[in-house]
Amino acid sequence: MAGTPLTELNKPLGQGLTASKGKPWGRWIAFGFAGLVGLVWVSILLLVAIRRDPDGGEPMATARIEQRAAPASALPPGLPVASQTDPAATARPQSSARQLESEAGVTVVRPGSDVPGAIVITIPDNAAAVKLATAPDSRLVERSRFGLLPKIGLDGATPAQVYARPAGPPPAGKVNGRVAILVGGLGISPTGTGDAIAKLPGQVSLAFAPYGAELDRTVQRARGEGHEVFLQLPMEPFDYPDSDPGPHTLLTGPKSADNVERLHWALGRFTGYVGIVNFLGGRLTSDETALTPILRELAGRGLMVVDDGSSARSLLASSAARAQIPALKIDRVVDNVARPEAIDKELAAIEAMARDQGVAVISASALPVSIERIARWVQTLEAKGIVLVPISAARGLRSPKTTGSLR
Repeated sequence: MAGTPLTELNKPLGQGLTASKGKPWGRWIAFGFAGLVGLVWVSILLLVAIRRDPDGGEPMATARIEQRAAPASALPPGLPVASQTDPAATARPQSSARQLESEAGVTVVRPGSDVPGAIVITIPDNAAAVKLATAPDSRLVERSRFGLLPKIGLDGATPAQVYARPAGPPPAGKVNGRVAILVGGLGISPTGTGDAIAKLPGQVSLAFAPYGAELDRTVQRARGEGHEVFLQLPMEPFDYPDSDPGPHTLLTGPKSADNVERLHWALGRFTGYVGIVNFLGGRLTSDETALTPILRELAGRGLMVVDDGSSARSLLASSAARAQIPALKIDRVVDNVARPEAIDKELAAIEAMARDQGVAVISASALPVSIERIARWVQTLEAKGIVLVPISAARGLRSPKTTGSLR
């Protein structure tokens, strides 16, 4: 009803209430605290801007610097050495080489000493002295539909001579024997090929199968590391075709008429090789009729012939020698049983053969275990007076009348 005063329940919310008359102390304190914090930050920024310390924020350390005596050679002329040196240092006796070896815990076995179960790591005095000739040599190649084939140069130079690893410095100590090593089966497995090139010393000769990609590049890498190289020719074994050496295998019987063409295909796969070595070939190497045209072709191209020693019936080396081809037969295959202890036993027998006969010629496959055991073994030879030589050099240590006897 108009004019009637409203009760407390009917009044609008927030209206008609009496305002508090207290002082705003809380707001003054908050404003003051905020101002103080701002002042602190401004002060810090001004301090950093004025000082401009380039090392601000970086960890720092203090080190004590001591002045050491200059070496006698660096002192001015006429200045007494005693005045610039530490008396305590001059009183210390100079250690001998053997004392230093003992303190370092390293045993150095010198040439001529016994090496019971030890491995001696030797560094050549002049590792860069032996460098192989560049391949291909334009005098020694001819073009064919199979690629570049080797040939004898107009000046009489042959691939067997030019591409062989040159003789290095003569041995420093007494020579108790020589060993030549041929590792074959390369060019197919990149890992095995790379390990053989990198882990075996340059005196070890390497044989490449005519299969695989980028053979020329891989062979040039091997030659760049000092390894002379050979080409492995796939030849017919007794159980062919159950055991198949691969495409373009040289065969006996009626199919032997195509052997020269197959031979040219293999010879054109890469360049820079000293000669050829048979891959398998028990049947072919025992058949002189089938061998004759192959050897005639190899003789006209100035190549060396190596018999891998895998067949007791092989006529390869003896027939090549009769054809006036430089030839050599492997004495022993060291990894017929591809176990570390078996290979080590064979290598120990090779040492005895080298001492007794003057030179031993061995072969192995590019198996990881073979490369690892041979790489360890060759490091011990110098201390035993046994010299490692390439296959081409080992031929010169044989009698020119036969490939089996020694001088």
